[in-house]
Amino acid sequence: MVLNGVRTTAIAVRGGLRFLTRLPVGGGEDSWEAFRRTPVSIPLVGYVVGGLAALPLVLPIPVPTAVALYLVTLVLLTGVTHTDGLADLGDAAAVHGGVDRERRRDVLKDSQTGVGGVLAVSLALVTLGLGALGLAGTLPRVAFALALAAEVGAKAGMALLVCTRSAAHEGLGSALTEAGTPGDLVAVGGSLLPVFAVASVAGAGYAAALGALVAPLVAAWFVGRWADGALGGINGDVLGAANELGRVAGVHAGVIVWTLW
Repeated sequence: MVLNGVRTTAIAVRGGLRFLTRLPVGGGEDSWEAFRRTPVSIPLVGYVVGGLAALPLVLPIPVPTAVALYLVTLVLLTGVTHTDGLADLGDAAAVHGGVDRERRRDVLKDSQTGVGGVLAVSLALVTLGLGALGLAGTLPRVAFALALAAEVGAKAGMALLVCTRSAAHEGLGSALTEAGTPGDLVAVGGSLLPVFAVASVAGAGYAAALGALVAPLVAAWFVGRWADGALGGINGDVLGAANELGRVAGVHAGVIVWTLW
Protein backbone atom coordinates (compact mmCIF):
# COMPACT_ATOMS: atom_id res chain seq x y z
CA MET A 1 0.00 0.00 0.00
CA VAL A 2 2.75 2.45 0.99
CA LEU A 3 4.86 1.53 -2.03
CA ASN A 4 1.88 2.04 -4.31
CA GLY A 5 1.28 5.45 -2.78
CA VAL A 6 4.91 6.44 -3.25
CA ARG A 7 4.87 5.18 -6.84
CA THR A 8 1.68 7.11 -7.60
CA THR A 9 3.13 10.29 -6.10
CA ALA A 10 6.32 9.89 -8.11
CA ILE A 11 4.30 9.53 -11.31
CA ALA A 12 2.22 12.54 -10.30
CA VAL A 13 5.34 14.64 -9.70
CA ARG A 14 6.58 13.68 -13.13
CA GLY A 15 3.26 14.80 -14.56
CA GLY A 16 3.50 18.02 -12.56
CA LEU A 17 6.99 18.73 -13.86
CA ARG A 18 5.76 18.13 -17.38
CA PHE A 19 2.77 20.41 -16.93
CA LEU A 20 4.16 23.16 -14.67
CA THR A 21 7.69 23.41 -16.05
CA ARG A 22 9.63 23.18 -19.28
CA LEU A 23 11.88 20.40 -18.02
CA PRO A 24 12.13 17.48 -20.51
CA VAL A 25 10.80 14.81 -18.15
CA GLY A 26 8.62 12.97 -20.64
CA GLY A 27 5.53 11.13 -19.46
CA GLY A 28 2.12 10.65 -20.97
CA GLU A 29 -1.55 10.45 -20.10
CA ASP A 30 -0.88 8.34 -17.00
CA SER A 31 1.39 10.98 -15.47
CA TRP A 32 -1.13 13.74 -16.20
CA GLU A 33 -3.94 11.74 -14.65
CA ALA A 34 -1.84 11.00 -11.56
CA PHE A 35 -0.91 14.68 -11.28
CA ARG A 36 -4.50 15.78 -11.64
CA ARG A 37 -5.60 13.49 -8.83
CA THR A 38 -2.67 14.17 -6.48
CA PRO A 39 -2.65 17.82 -5.31
CA VAL A 40 0.39 17.21 -3.07
CA SER A 41 2.46 16.83 -6.23
CA ILE A 42 2.08 20.57 -6.90
CA PRO A 43 4.21 21.78 -3.93
CA LEU A 44 6.60 18.86 -4.53
CA VAL A 45 7.25 20.33 -7.98
CA GLY A 46 7.98 23.57 -6.13
CA TYR A 47 11.02 21.94 -4.52
CA VAL A 48 12.51 21.20 -7.94
CA VAL A 49 11.74 24.63 -9.40
CA GLY A 50 12.74 26.51 -6.26
CA GLY A 51 15.95 24.58 -5.74
CA LEU A 52 17.13 25.08 -9.32
CA ALA A 53 16.07 28.73 -9.52
CA ALA A 54 17.80 29.55 -6.22
CA LEU A 55 21.20 28.21 -7.29
CA PRO A 56 22.40 31.56 -8.73
CA LEU A 57 21.86 33.11 -5.29
CA VAL A 58 24.63 30.96 -3.79
CA LEU A 59 27.18 31.64 -6.52
CA PRO A 60 30.15 33.94 -5.73
CA ILE A 61 28.99 36.62 -8.16
CA PRO A 62 27.79 40.23 -7.76
CA VAL A 63 24.33 40.62 -6.23
CA PRO A 64 22.66 42.20 -9.31
CA THR A 65 24.00 39.38 -11.49
CA ALA A 66 22.74 36.73 -9.07
CA VAL A 67 19.29 38.34 -9.06
CA ALA A 68 19.22 38.56 -12.86
CA LEU A 69 20.17 34.89 -13.16
CA TYR A 70 17.53 33.94 -10.59
CA LEU A 71 14.83 35.67 -12.66
CA VAL A 72 16.11 34.24 -15.94
CA THR A 73 16.29 30.75 -14.48
CA LEU A 74 12.66 30.99 -13.33
CA VAL A 75 11.58 31.89 -16.85
CA LEU A 76 13.66 29.11 -18.40
CA LEU A 77 12.24 26.58 -15.94
CA THR A 78 8.58 27.56 -16.03
CA GLY A 79 8.09 29.39 -19.31
CA VAL A 80 5.43 32.08 -19.52
CA THR A 81 2.29 30.05 -18.83
CA HIS A 82 1.79 31.33 -15.29
CA THR A 83 2.77 34.86 -16.28
CA ASP A 84 0.23 34.74 -19.09
CA GLY A 85 -2.39 33.78 -16.51
CA LEU A 86 -1.45 36.80 -14.41
CA ALA A 87 -1.71 39.04 -17.48
CA ASP A 88 -5.17 37.69 -18.33
CA LEU A 89 -6.32 38.12 -14.74
CA GLY A 90 -4.96 41.66 -14.72
CA ASP A 91 -7.03 42.50 -17.79
CA ALA A 92 -10.15 40.98 -16.24
CA ALA A 93 -9.59 42.86 -12.99
CA ALA A 94 -9.13 46.13 -14.86
CA VAL A 95 -12.64 46.02 -16.37
CA HIS A 96 -14.62 48.86 -14.78
CA GLY A 97 -18.29 49.46 -14.26
CA GLY A 98 -21.16 47.16 -13.51
CA VAL A 99 -19.93 44.24 -15.62
CA ASP A 100 -21.12 40.70 -15.03
CA ARG A 101 -19.07 37.56 -14.73
CA GLU A 102 -19.51 36.63 -18.38
CA ARG A 103 -17.95 39.92 -19.48
CA ARG A 104 -14.92 39.35 -17.26
CA ARG A 105 -14.60 35.79 -18.53
CA ASP A 106 -14.66 37.07 -22.10
CA VAL A 107 -11.86 39.49 -21.28
CA LEU A 108 -9.97 36.67 -19.58
CA LYS A 109 -10.13 34.57 -22.76
CA ASP A 110 -9.06 37.42 -25.06
CA SER A 111 -5.61 36.65 -26.49
CA GLN A 112 -4.76 40.36 -26.65
CA THR A 113 -3.01 41.72 -23.55
CA GLY A 114 -4.38 45.04 -22.37
CA VAL A 115 -3.14 47.73 -20.00
CA GLY A 116 -4.32 45.82 -16.94
CA GLY A 117 -2.33 42.75 -17.94
CA VAL A 118 0.82 44.71 -18.76
CA LEU A 119 0.60 46.56 -15.45
CA ALA A 120 0.06 43.34 -13.46
CA VAL A 121 3.02 41.54 -15.04
CA SER A 122 5.27 44.59 -14.80
CA LEU A 123 4.52 45.11 -11.11
CA ALA A 124 5.01 41.42 -10.37
CA LEU A 125 8.37 41.36 -12.15
CA VAL A 126 9.63 44.55 -10.51
CA THR A 127 8.50 43.56 -7.03
CA LEU A 128 9.97 40.06 -7.43
CA GLY A 129 13.27 41.57 -8.55
CA LEU A 130 13.33 43.90 -5.56
CA GLY A 131 12.55 41.02 -3.23
CA ALA A 132 15.29 38.95 -4.83
CA LEU A 133 17.72 41.80 -4.19
CA GLY A 134 16.76 41.50 -0.54
CA LEU A 135 17.36 37.74 -0.69
CA ALA A 136 20.75 38.15 -2.32
CA GLY A 137 21.68 40.67 0.36
CA THR A 138 21.45 37.97 3.04
CA LEU A 139 23.84 35.04 3.46
CA PRO A 140 23.93 32.85 0.32
CA ARG A 141 22.60 29.78 2.13
CA VAL A 142 19.80 31.86 3.68
CA ALA A 143 18.90 33.26 0.26
CA PHE A 144 18.69 29.72 -1.11
CA ALA A 145 16.47 28.52 1.74
CA LEU A 146 14.06 31.44 1.52
CA ALA A 147 13.81 31.34 -2.28
CA LEU A 148 13.04 27.63 -2.01
CA ALA A 149 10.41 28.26 0.67
CA ALA A 150 8.75 30.98 -1.41
CA GLU A 151 8.52 28.71 -4.46
CA VAL A 152 7.15 25.77 -2.50
CA GLY A 153 4.68 28.14 -0.84
CA ALA A 154 3.58 29.52 -4.20
CA LYS A 155 2.89 26.01 -5.47
CA ALA A 156 1.12 25.13 -2.20
CA GLY A 157 -1.10 28.14 -2.83
CA MET A 158 -2.13 26.62 -6.13
CA ALA A 159 -2.89 23.35 -4.34
CA LEU A 160 -4.95 25.25 -1.78
CA LEU A 161 -7.18 26.63 -4.53
CA VAL A 162 -7.45 23.26 -6.25
CA CYS A 163 -8.60 21.64 -3.00
CA THR A 164 -10.99 24.30 -1.77
CA ARG A 165 -12.42 26.16 -4.77
CA SER A 166 -14.77 25.33 -7.62
CA ALA A 167 -14.03 25.88 -11.29
CA ALA A 168 -15.68 28.71 -13.20
CA HIS A 169 -16.11 26.54 -16.28
CA GLU A 170 -14.89 23.33 -17.87
CA GLY A 171 -11.20 23.27 -18.63
CA LEU A 172 -7.95 23.05 -16.74
CA GLY A 173 -9.46 24.44 -13.55
CA SER A 174 -12.27 21.90 -13.49
CA ALA A 175 -9.93 19.02 -14.34
CA LEU A 176 -7.98 19.77 -11.17
CA THR A 177 -10.72 20.91 -8.79
CA GLU A 178 -13.01 17.96 -9.47
CA ALA A 179 -10.31 15.65 -8.14
CA GLY A 180 -9.01 17.80 -5.27
CA THR A 181 -10.72 17.80 -1.86
CA PRO A 182 -10.09 19.67 1.41
CA GLY A 183 -8.83 16.38 2.85
CA ASP A 184 -5.91 16.49 0.42
CA LEU A 185 -4.60 19.54 2.28
CA VAL A 186 -3.28 17.24 5.02
CA ALA A 187 -0.75 15.78 2.59
CA VAL A 188 -0.06 19.23 1.14
CA GLY A 189 0.71 20.55 4.62
CA GLY A 190 2.99 17.60 5.32
CA SER A 191 4.91 18.26 2.12
CA LEU A 192 5.94 21.68 3.45
CA LEU A 193 7.85 20.32 6.44
CA PRO A 194 11.16 19.70 4.62
CA VAL A 195 11.37 23.45 4.05
CA PHE A 196 11.97 23.93 7.76
CA ALA A 197 14.75 21.34 7.73
CA VAL A 198 16.46 23.21 4.89
CA ALA A 199 15.97 26.52 6.70
CA SER A 200 17.47 25.08 9.88
CA VAL A 201 20.56 23.77 8.12
CA ALA A 202 20.94 27.06 6.24
CA GLY A 203 20.57 29.15 9.39
CA ALA A 204 17.59 31.00 7.95
CA GLY A 205 15.43 30.37 11.00
CA TYR A 206 12.00 28.81 11.27
CA ALA A 207 10.23 32.17 11.46
CA ALA A 208 11.58 33.41 8.12
CA ALA A 209 10.80 30.09 6.45
CA LEU A 210 7.28 30.17 7.87
CA GLY A 211 6.77 33.68 6.55
CA ALA A 212 7.96 32.67 3.09
CA LEU A 213 5.56 29.72 3.13
CA VAL A 214 2.47 31.34 4.62
CA ALA A 215 2.48 34.58 2.60
CA PRO A 216 1.89 32.76 -0.73
CA LEU A 217 -1.00 30.84 0.84
CA VAL A 218 -2.58 34.10 1.95
CA ALA A 219 -2.05 35.59 -1.51
CA ALA A 220 -3.65 32.55 -3.15
CA TRP A 221 -6.61 32.73 -0.79
CA PHE A 222 -7.26 36.36 -1.75
CA VAL A 223 -6.90 35.56 -5.46
CA GLY A 224 -9.34 32.68 -5.09
CA ARG A 225 -11.83 34.78 -3.18
CA TRP A 226 -11.70 37.50 -5.83
CA ALA A 227 -12.13 34.91 -8.59
CA ASP A 228 -15.19 33.45 -6.89
CA GLY A 229 -16.90 36.82 -6.87
CA ALA A 230 -15.70 38.20 -10.19
CA LEU A 231 -15.54 35.05 -12.31
CA GLY A 232 -17.71 32.52 -10.51
CA GLY A 233 -14.75 30.28 -9.67
CA ILE A 234 -11.18 29.55 -10.61
CA ASN A 235 -9.55 28.46 -13.86
CA GLY A 236 -6.04 27.94 -15.19
CA ASP A 237 -5.37 31.67 -15.37
CA VAL A 238 -6.33 32.11 -11.73
CA LEU A 239 -3.97 29.30 -10.70
CA GLY A 240 -1.14 30.83 -12.70
CA ALA A 241 -1.74 34.26 -11.20
CA ALA A 242 -1.82 32.78 -7.69
CA ASN A 243 1.56 31.18 -8.36
CA GLU A 244 3.17 34.39 -9.60
CA LEU A 245 1.75 36.62 -6.87
CA GLY A 246 2.43 33.99 -4.23
CA ARG A 247 6.11 33.83 -5.16
CA VAL A 248 6.41 37.61 -4.83
CA ALA A 249 4.65 37.59 -1.46
CA GLY A 250 6.78 34.70 -0.20
CA VAL A 251 10.10 36.28 -1.17
CA HIS A 252 9.25 39.60 0.49
CA ALA A 253 7.78 37.98 3.61
CA GLY A 254 10.86 35.82 4.03
CA VAL A 255 13.19 38.80 3.71
CA ILE A 256 11.11 40.94 6.07
CA VAL A 257 10.99 38.30 8.81
CA TRP A 258 14.70 37.50 8.40
CA THR A 259 15.61 41.18 8.59
CA LEU A 260 13.42 42.13 11.54
CA TRP A 261 13.62 38.95 13.60
